[in-house]
Amino acid sequence: MSERPAYAFIGLGHLGGHLAASLVRNGFDVTVFDRDPPAVERLVALGASAVNSPAEAAARAGNAISCLPSPKVSETVLAGPGGLLEGLPAGGAWIEMSTNGRDEIVRLAALASAKGIETLECPVTGGVHLAAAGKITALVGGDGALYERHRPAIEAMCAKSFLMGPIGSAAVIKVITNMLAFIHLVAAGEALMLAKQGGLDLAQAYHAIVASSGNSFVHETESQLVLNGSYDIGFTMDLALKDLGFALRMGKDFGVPLDLASHVNAIFEQGKEAYGGGAWSTQIVKLLEDAVGTDLRAPGFPARLET
Repeated sequence: MSERPAYAFIGLGHLGGHLAASLVRNGFDVTVFDRDPPAVERLVALGASAVNSPAEAAARAGNAISCLPSPKVSETVLAGPGGLLEGLPAGGAWIEMSTNGRDEIVRLAALASAKGIETLECPVTGGVHLAAAGKITALVGGDGALYERHRPAIEAMCAKSFLMGPIGSAAVIKVITNMLAFIHLVAAGEALMLAKQGGLDLAQAYHAIVASSGNSFVHETESQLVLNGSYDIGFTMDLALKDLGFALRMGKDFGVPLDLASHVNAIFEQGKEAYGGGAWSTQIVKLLEDAVGTDLRAPGFPARLET
């Protein structure tokens, strides 16, 4: 274990808690910080150490990983009072697993570089249930040698990782994958409603779509939560709108008309207004259920995705 880098892990929410747990279970020395005491207690029970600030965690470990809800929070954790840059030694690494826009991660990496800290952006994709099983995918941006140095830790948390290019590259592909996921989610809801109103058995329709050319990862996973009625994907309307906002801004910057993404963004704005920003993103399908006046329920589907 002594030959392995040690890590501070900041941000133990729905996603980060599972990623940090995978590191601990794979024998890494992990020091955690989060503002939610029960989240910290869960990691300490697995074998992590706990401290009182990101700076203290970073100073103890020498490298830091963060998984946070917004670029604003990422900047505060990195460069604010008691932040990572106060604790990380020169030559240490910051691995940012939050979803950021390209401009945001490039700017934050520059702040770290000015302090002698190297940055890898490492957002993940696949869903909280895959993070819990250590089967999620990492999208990496940064220096290739730095990636190789920290690859054992990344592979302890993620089943697959793709080095996409320099800092900012992973932000672009992560935003693309999330944009596709939200488009697919709205489409899957419309497909299931057509099946319901067309008199089909919804369970049988679900399985037929899975075996068809119209299948998607989102249909295979999130449609199950719609059919159960829990909608519990562990990802909120606010987070969906954050990521769609990144996509729309990239479309504008890159000169790419994003008609579908713009329409889906407007639908999610309606969903937030109807159910609140803290509602699960999968609940966007409830807009269609409410509009048609019927639900999309079928027996045999789980309330949460199995790992």
